[in-house]
Amino acid sequence: MSNLALRKTGIQVLYLDDVLLVADKPPHILPGRSTPQQEGLPGLLAREGRLDDPGAWQPVLGLPEQVSGVAIYARQPAARKTLRRAFAEGSHRVVYLALVSGYVESDRDIDIPLRFDKRAGKLLASERRGTPARTSLRIVERVAGNTLVECSPQHERTDQVRAHLEAIGHPLTIDPRFGGGETVLLSAYKPNYRPSGRRSERPLIHRLTLHVAAVTLCHPASGKPLEFTAPVPRDLRATLTQLRRLT
Repeated sequence: MSNLALRKTGIQVLYLDDVLLVADKPPHILPGRSTPQQEGLPGLLAREGRLDDPGAWQPVLGLPEQVSGVAIYARQPAARKTLRRAFAEGSHRVVYLALVSGYVESDRDIDIPLRFDKRAGKLLASERRGTPARTSLRIVERVAGNTLVECSPQHERTDQVRAHLEAIGHPLTIDPRFGGGETVLLSAYKPNYRPSGRRSERPLIHRLTLHVAAVTLCHPASGKPLEFTAPVPRDLRATLTQLRRLT
């Protein structure tokens, strides 16, 4: 199955069979199981009649709620294990699109060891005790005060891209956990900005400025090579449009 657009949620199913589910996840949707407060992506698909047994589908990539783009799920534990191992070993590829703070000077490979710091509760750069980690970074576009970049980790590790961007001094534009800001306001970039007297300023975007743009993998059962892409979502696209006008 392909291109199954859901009318209410805006979720698009890119691929679905008995083993593998690939979807274009909008931001602000839980990637995994539903909670009493909020439905997860499989639950939303089931509610729309596009998926059976939503509890059987487990996410393969650690895609936070605020991150949009290609989301991978496996129905069978063995298939999930196979896919996770392949991403960790680097035989499958993930390309992230990230809006980061400041002007990145040039394309580069970020080759900085990382370790999980229990006190900080996150990955940190650590030359002495960290595990080797590499992320390729390519500049896509410079906009007012920020840079749009493509990031591809050599070996997929949860939060590696966010940790590496913080380590080089260019965290995600919005990412308070990894050194970025909390919101993007037009007033921070536009000279002579005039606020409305009737309401407070609305942020251009209010979630992690990170999007999974492409994933290349092999089907865990057949071994068939597959490639999936997700277009830039509306909120990030609108933010880029505003910042381009001020560049």
